Amino acid sequence: MIEPANNYSVIEFEYTGENAPQRLDQYIGHRPDLNLSRTRAQRLIEMGLITVNGRKALHHLILKGGEIVVIKIPPLPVSDILPENIPLKIIYEDDYLLVIDKPAGMVTHPGTGNAKGTLVNALMHYSKNLSKLSGFDRPGIVHRLDKDTSGLIMIAKNDEIHHKLQTDLKERKIKKVYVALICGHLKEKSGTINLPIGRSLKDRRKMTVTRLKGRESITEYRLLNRYNLYDLLEVRLHTGRTHQIRVHFTHLGHPIFGDADYGGRQKWHKGIYSTDRQLAMAALEIMPRQALHAKSLEFIHPASGKQIALSSDLPDDFKALLDFLGKEDS
Repeated sequence: MIEPANNYSVIEFEYTGENAPQRLDQYIGHRPDLNLSRTRAQRLIEMGLITVNGRKALHHLILKGGEIVVIKIPPLPVSDILPENIPLKIIYEDDYLLVIDKPAGMVTHPGTGNAKGTLVNALMHYSKNLSKLSGFDRPGIVHRLDKDTSGLIMIAKNDEIHHKLQTDLKERKIKKVYVALICGHLKEKSGTINLPIGRSLKDRRKMTVTRLKGRESITEYRLLNRYNLYDLLEVRLHTGRTHQIRVHFTHLGHPIFGDADYGGRQKWHKGIYSTDRQLAMAALEIMPRQALHAKSLEFIHPASGKQIALSSDLPDDFKALLDFLGKEDS
């Protein structure tokens, strides 16, 4: 049952226990008729707007069956994010979604210190038809890419499509493949990294491999090319944790080339032999950001049911870096 109340939408239902036991926020996020992501549900819980049997709910509350859940959804605030006429490289678009080839250096959505010049600013100028499922400050954003990671990112035009795409991501039905240059050489030419990732206790801006509240994180890789100091990899994500590729390879002692936050810039290169240092310093000047590119996306279109396969060429700085490394190795 959904009804308005003082400009709030109120949803009330009884949890019948069909999937018991289950965490409240997970259940809400997986129910397509509610059109609420798990993140949105968690925000509403924090605001005290979700009750279970008349009491304010907690994130970790487990539904067992028979509970009465009431969700109050406040009207979205008027966005103060300004549309900006920033060119977008559109790889795919229809009435339901679009896929953008994001350049390195562009932040996905506004945040502290990044009110302008983001992908969201550009999207708001490009289209008025964007999903609101991720909140007023992230219209259309189904998943994100780090500022200095280039490549493909999916944008939803309505909440229903957004929910279906997020569900497919959670269920690992969307194939996301990256190209990454890592520092040093891996022992195996292919493999799978299955290590939990959580927020770093030392630096809250970073993630780390941890058993303490770490979430399942699976990264598959295979070697594409080997250079004097570096390995070029194709990397497939089976989960979508923040900084997942960067954290996993750093944990193995092979940070992404150029990644200053996780040791792939000056920190790793301090340990190499002096004879190789001149080559490394020249390479770092060619590409002053992390060598990570979201190369391809494969998914079932949530409206048409058709298989969609999209790809993006390596950006010029990445190509220039590989050309330089190839010549030095020849």
